[in-house]
Amino acid sequence: MRLVLQRVKKANVSIHDALYSSINAGFLILVGIESDDTNNDIEWLCSKVCNMRVFADAEGKLNLDIKQINGELLIVSQFTLYASTKKGNRPSFIKAAQPEVAIPLYEQFISVIEKLLGKPVKTGQFGADMQIELINDGPVTILLDSKNKE
Repeated sequence: MRLVLQRVKKANVSIHDALYSSINAGFLILVGIESDDTNNDIEWLCSKVCNMRVFADAEGKLNLDIKQINGELLIVSQFTLYASTKKGNRPSFIKAAQPEVAIPLYEQFISVIEKLLGKPVKTGQFGADMQIELINDGPVTILLDSKNKE
């Protein structure tokens, strides 16, 4: 499972030119799911997201996590995070999980995050053509990969 974690001042998702969901300060998380992802991948990533200290404290140091700032989360499925560009110029998405595998894992990811945060999160719509607007804060953008725990 791969995540692009972006610290934002605000973000929103629209579908067919209609606002679907929005957040204020917090994280916009793009989630890519691979066929062999498991509960272990979800647990590790959710813990990382909830404990990632990338928000400024009173002294301007990045010491606070999402819970400490009472931040919001917007979680969006993004199969293109598994694009392979090794051959040619047209990306292959063969490593991305098919919907019948990805949807339950995506929903479980959301459920675990909500449990750890103690509040609901906002989402995109799985498989939809979405438009995402954000004001990146910092910018702070972090890549997390449960198969490559750097």
